[in-house]
Amino acid sequence: MFIGEREKKKILYWFERRLHASPLIELALHKKVPVHKHSVWYYFGGISMLLLVVQFVTGILLMVYYVPELGSAHASILKINSSIEFGWFIRSLHSWGANLMILAVFVHFFSTYFMKAYRKPRELTWLSGVILLVLCLGFGFTGYLLPWDEVSFFATKIGLDISSKTPLIGDMMALMLRGGHNIGQATLSRFFAIHVAVLPVMLMGLLSLHLAIVQAHGMSAPKEFNETPEEKKEYEPFFPDFFMKDILVWILAGNLLFVLTMLCPWGIGPEADPFAPAPIGIKPEWYFLAMFQFLKLIPPMVGPMEGELFGVLLMGVYALALALVPLWDTGESEVRSRLATGLGVVTLLFMIIFSAWGAMS
Repeated sequence: MFIGEREKKKILYWFERRLHASPLIELALHKKVPVHKHSVWYYFGGISMLLLVVQFVTGILLMVYYVPELGSAHASILKINSSIEFGWFIRSLHSWGANLMILAVFVHFFSTYFMKAYRKPRELTWLSGVILLVLCLGFGFTGYLLPWDEVSFFATKIGLDISSKTPLIGDMMALMLRGGHNIGQATLSRFFAIHVAVLPVMLMGLLSLHLAIVQAHGMSAPKEFNETPEEKKEYEPFFPDFFMKDILVWILAGNLLFVLTMLCPWGIGPEADPFAPAPIGIKPEWYFLAMFQFLKLIPPMVGPMEGELFGVLLMGVYALALALVPLWDTGESEVRSRLATGLGVVTLLFMIIFSAWGAMS
């Protein structure tokens, strides 16, 4: 039975009266995407969104069987991996998805940085994106402890010890996260609550704002495109042209995730023993490895200052300069523009080289 035009209009009218979706439909139909040699980087925002959805779905499924208690956390992960039907698959999907999501967010971060997408009027888009990157790293840090194996336990201990070196708030922040002076049940409970409740609420609220600002200002373009005469600029409709390409990229990203999940299932180490010595060569996850390796190179004392404190301060100032780049690279000075580009190149090389160094050492 086919629906006539009159019935279609009634259905659309019914939804329109309740959802007021016509502005969104108009936006999708009239939105245009700049076409240039760097257009490929536009897809990483969508890839990050797709992997975030995977994280939410698989995280909810894992919560059905995971028990955030010292005597049960490790055993519940073993049960998920070995006894629950497709449990190993869901957990591997969640773990690999988390790593790929953070990688996609990093790529999205650097691509927007090098395209100068932080300049007027997109300063708030940039700042909200920086905070979203920090929240994603927070997801990785809090989720890493939850299996309660020895590697995650000691890596978290190192991370909290380093964070305690942050001036003014470090000791208080580390104490609050640990729930005391040692990592125990209070730490596990707090990390679980932050991972499944606090961070998701913060991320969804900020992500909604980020997407709204992106839609308000449209997609940014590199300097070469902006300087091209208007009659020579090339655009493509967001819907259906770019949207269909986006779906194809999502399928490719999903296939990569499934291949990694099937061929390299995520394992789990021995249960953590807080009284045992740390395993030799303990390292954090790859997205913290560059900072970890850098701090290892700093001597115990730098002048009158403790070495780790000096390193944390140096990295903090550097990160703050990147986060506040819209305030000092407004596009009015070629010298500042080149300085911002150089800062980004140095940051990217630092992360690649020190991460590889840390992985091999």
